[in-house]
Amino acid sequence: MELAYYSDYAVRLVNTEEPVRNKDVLTSVDAVRDLFAGNSQAARRATEADVTRFRSVRGRLRAVFEAADGGDETLAVDLLNSLLLEFPVSPQISGHDTLDGTGKPDWHMHLADHPSNATAGYAAIAAMGLAFHLTTHGVDRLGLCEAPPCRNAYLDTSTNRSRRYCSDRCATRANVAAYRARKRLEADRSADNGRTAEAAQPSTPSGER
Repeated sequence: MELAYYSDYAVRLVNTEEPVRNKDVLTSVDAVRDLFAGNSQAARRATEADVTRFRSVRGRLRAVFEAADGGDETLAVDLLNSLLLEFPVSPQISGHDTLDGTGKPDWHMHLADHPSNATAGYAAIAAMGLAFHLTTHGVDRLGLCEAPPCRNAYLDTSTNRSRRYCSDRCATRANVAAYRARKRLEADRSADNGRTAEAAQPSTPSGER
Protein backbone atom coordinates (compact mmCIF):
# COMPACT_ATOMS: atom_id res chain seq x y z
CA MET A 1 0.00 0.00 0.00
CA GLU A 2 1.42 3.38 -0.98
CA LEU A 3 2.01 5.90 1.79
CA ALA A 4 -0.09 8.47 -0.05
CA TYR A 5 -3.15 6.32 0.63
CA TYR A 6 -2.84 6.90 4.35
CA SER A 7 -3.39 10.65 4.05
CA ASP A 8 -7.05 9.90 3.33
CA TYR A 9 -7.36 8.64 6.90
CA ALA A 10 -6.84 12.19 8.14
CA VAL A 11 -9.37 13.67 5.71
CA ARG A 12 -12.01 11.06 6.55
CA LEU A 13 -11.71 11.73 10.27
CA VAL A 14 -11.68 15.53 10.02
CA ASN A 15 -14.75 15.50 7.80
CA THR A 16 -16.89 13.58 10.28
CA GLU A 17 -17.65 17.01 11.74
CA GLU A 18 -19.00 20.18 10.14
CA PRO A 19 -18.55 22.81 12.90
CA VAL A 20 -20.33 25.64 11.09
CA ARG A 21 -23.39 23.46 10.50
CA ASN A 22 -23.15 22.00 14.00
CA LYS A 23 -23.10 18.47 12.54
CA ASP A 24 -21.12 15.55 13.94
CA VAL A 25 -21.49 11.95 12.75
CA LEU A 26 -18.81 10.60 15.08
CA THR A 27 -21.27 9.64 17.82
CA SER A 28 -20.95 5.87 18.15
CA VAL A 29 -18.46 3.03 18.06
CA ASP A 30 -19.95 1.94 14.73
CA ALA A 31 -19.10 5.37 13.29
CA VAL A 32 -15.53 4.91 14.52
CA ARG A 33 -15.30 1.48 12.91
CA ASP A 34 -16.58 2.84 9.59
CA LEU A 35 -13.53 5.12 9.41
CA PHE A 36 -11.22 2.13 9.04
CA ALA A 37 -12.81 1.29 5.67
CA GLY A 38 -11.53 -2.14 4.62
CA ASN A 39 -9.30 -2.71 7.65
CA SER A 40 -11.73 -4.89 9.59
CA GLN A 41 -9.11 -6.19 11.99
CA ALA A 42 -8.23 -2.68 13.19
CA ALA A 43 -11.90 -1.69 13.30
CA ARG A 44 -12.71 -4.56 15.67
CA ARG A 45 -10.40 -3.04 18.27
CA ALA A 46 -12.65 0.02 18.62
CA THR A 47 -14.69 0.46 21.79
CA GLU A 48 -17.03 3.12 23.12
CA ALA A 49 -14.06 4.82 24.77
CA ASP A 50 -12.57 5.47 21.34
CA VAL A 51 -15.41 7.79 20.38
CA THR A 52 -14.12 10.52 22.71
CA ARG A 53 -10.49 9.80 21.85
CA PHE A 54 -11.19 9.98 18.11
CA ARG A 55 -12.89 13.35 18.56
CA SER A 56 -9.80 14.67 20.33
CA VAL A 57 -7.49 13.54 17.51
CA ARG A 58 -9.96 14.95 14.98
CA GLY A 59 -9.67 18.40 16.52
CA ARG A 60 -5.89 18.26 16.36
CA LEU A 61 -5.91 17.15 12.72
CA ARG A 62 -8.36 19.90 11.79
CA ALA A 63 -6.00 22.39 13.43
CA VAL A 64 -3.27 21.23 11.01
CA PHE A 65 -5.56 21.89 8.04
CA GLU A 66 -6.62 25.26 9.46
CA ALA A 67 -3.02 26.36 9.91
CA ALA A 68 -2.10 25.23 6.39
CA ASP A 69 -5.19 26.87 4.90
CA GLY A 70 -4.33 30.08 6.74
CA GLY A 71 -0.80 30.13 5.34
CA ASP A 72 0.98 29.35 8.63
CA GLU A 73 3.25 26.56 7.42
CA THR A 74 5.37 26.44 10.58
CA LEU A 75 2.35 25.99 12.83
CA ALA A 76 0.92 23.28 10.58
CA VAL A 77 4.20 21.36 10.70
CA ASP A 78 4.58 21.80 14.47
CA LEU A 79 1.04 20.53 15.09
CA LEU A 80 1.60 17.53 12.84
CA ASN A 81 4.96 16.76 14.43
CA SER A 82 3.32 16.63 17.85
CA LEU A 83 0.93 13.97 16.54
CA LEU A 84 3.78 11.99 14.99
CA LEU A 85 5.66 11.99 18.28
CA GLU A 86 2.63 10.91 20.26
CA PHE A 87 1.47 8.25 17.78
CA PRO A 88 4.52 6.59 16.17
CA VAL A 89 4.49 3.91 13.47
CA SER A 90 6.97 1.39 12.10
CA PRO A 91 7.51 1.46 8.33
CA GLN A 92 7.73 -2.02 6.84
CA ILE A 93 8.12 -3.50 3.37
CA SER A 94 5.08 -5.57 2.50
CA GLY A 95 4.45 -7.97 -0.38
CA HIS A 96 1.05 -9.45 0.37
CA ASP A 97 -0.15 -8.68 -3.19
CA THR A 98 1.31 -10.22 -6.34
CA LEU A 99 2.17 -8.62 -9.67
CA ASP A 100 -0.13 -9.63 -12.53
CA GLY A 101 1.13 -12.66 -14.44
CA THR A 102 4.44 -12.94 -12.61
CA GLY A 103 3.55 -14.49 -9.29
CA LYS A 104 6.13 -12.22 -7.67
CA PRO A 105 5.27 -10.13 -4.60
CA ASP A 106 4.29 -6.50 -5.21
CA TRP A 107 6.75 -4.96 -2.78
CA HIS A 108 5.59 -1.66 -1.27
CA MET A 109 5.80 0.36 1.92
CA HIS A 110 3.33 -0.40 4.67
CA LEU A 111 2.83 1.37 8.00
CA ALA A 112 2.63 -1.04 10.90
CA ASP A 113 1.13 0.46 14.02
CA HIS A 114 1.46 -0.94 17.51
CA PRO A 115 -1.46 0.71 19.24
CA SER A 116 -2.72 0.42 22.77
CA ASN A 117 -6.20 1.20 21.41
CA ALA A 118 -7.98 1.81 18.12
CA THR A 119 -7.51 5.58 18.33
CA ALA A 120 -3.75 5.30 18.66
CA GLY A 121 -3.55 3.04 15.64
CA TYR A 122 -5.72 5.26 13.47
CA ALA A 123 -4.01 8.47 14.60
CA ALA A 124 -0.57 7.04 13.84
CA ILE A 125 -1.53 6.12 10.29
CA ALA A 126 -3.45 9.36 9.64
CA ALA A 127 -0.61 11.56 10.91
CA MET A 128 2.06 9.68 8.95
CA GLY A 129 -0.01 9.76 5.78
CA LEU A 130 -0.63 13.47 6.15
CA ALA A 131 3.05 14.09 6.83
CA PHE A 132 3.97 12.19 3.68
CA HIS A 133 1.54 14.27 1.63
CA LEU A 134 2.76 17.53 3.17
CA THR A 135 6.45 16.86 2.60
CA THR A 136 5.91 15.50 -0.91
CA HIS A 137 3.47 18.08 -2.28
CA GLY A 138 3.76 21.09 0.05
CA VAL A 139 1.86 22.53 2.99
CA ASP A 140 -0.34 24.57 0.66
CA ARG A 141 -1.81 21.31 -0.68
CA LEU A 142 -3.78 20.93 2.57
CA GLY A 143 -6.97 22.94 2.32
CA LEU A 144 -10.42 23.66 3.69
CA CYS A 145 -13.39 24.00 1.37
CA GLU A 146 -14.14 27.60 0.38
CA ALA A 147 -17.85 26.97 -0.19
CA PRO A 148 -19.53 28.28 2.97
CA PRO A 149 -20.60 26.85 5.29
CA CYS A 150 -18.83 23.59 4.35
CA ARG A 151 -15.17 23.91 5.47
CA ASN A 152 -14.46 20.23 4.88
CA ALA A 153 -10.80 19.24 4.60
CA TYR A 154 -9.26 18.14 1.31
CA LEU A 155 -5.90 17.28 -0.20
CA ASP A 156 -5.07 19.20 -3.37
CA THR A 157 -3.60 16.88 -5.98
CA SER A 158 -4.27 19.15 -8.97
CA THR A 159 -1.37 19.84 -11.30
CA ASN A 160 -1.65 23.63 -10.96
CA ARG A 161 -2.49 23.86 -7.24
CA SER A 162 -5.90 25.26 -8.09
CA ARG A 163 -8.27 23.22 -5.93
CA ARG A 164 -10.53 25.29 -3.67
CA TYR A 165 -13.42 22.96 -2.83
CA CYS A 166 -13.76 19.57 -1.19
CA SER A 167 -16.09 18.16 -3.85
CA ASP A 168 -17.71 18.82 -7.22
CA ARG A 169 -20.96 19.48 -5.37
CA CYS A 170 -19.44 22.31 -3.35
CA ALA A 171 -17.69 23.70 -6.43
CA THR A 172 -20.99 23.81 -8.32
CA ARG A 173 -22.79 25.39 -5.39
CA ALA A 174 -20.11 28.08 -5.06
CA ASN A 175 -20.15 28.81 -8.79
CA VAL A 176 -23.94 29.15 -8.80
CA ALA A 177 -23.79 31.49 -5.79
CA ALA A 178 -21.10 33.60 -7.49
CA TYR A 179 -23.15 33.75 -10.71
CA ARG A 180 -26.24 34.90 -8.85
CA ALA A 181 -24.21 37.50 -6.96
CA ARG A 182 -22.87 38.89 -10.25
CA LYS A 183 -26.40 39.06 -11.69
CA ARG A 184 -27.66 40.92 -8.61
CA LEU A 185 -24.78 43.37 -8.88
CA GLU A 186 -25.46 43.93 -12.58
CA ALA A 187 -29.15 44.50 -11.87
CA ASP A 188 -28.34 46.97 -9.08
CA ARG A 189 -25.92 48.87 -11.33
CA SER A 190 -28.49 48.98 -14.14
CA ALA A 191 -31.10 50.34 -11.76
CA ASP A 192 -28.66 52.95 -10.41
CA ASN A 193 -27.75 54.04 -13.95
CA GLY A 194 -31.42 54.35 -14.81
CA ARG A 195 -32.09 56.55 -11.80
CA THR A 196 -29.02 58.66 -12.58
CA ALA A 197 -30.10 59.16 -16.20
CA GLU A 198 -33.62 60.09 -15.14
CA ALA A 199 -32.31 62.62 -12.63
CA ALA A 200 -30.02 64.16 -15.27
CA GLN A 201 -32.84 64.88 -17.74
CA PRO A 202 -33.82 68.62 -17.83
CA SER A 203 -37.25 69.37 -16.45
CA THR A 204 -39.87 70.98 -18.74
CA PRO A 205 -40.91 74.54 -17.62
CA SER A 206 -44.52 74.69 -16.49
CA GLY A 207 -45.36 77.44 -19.11
CA GLU A 208 -44.27 75.30 -22.07
CA ARG A 209 -46.84 72.95 -23.51
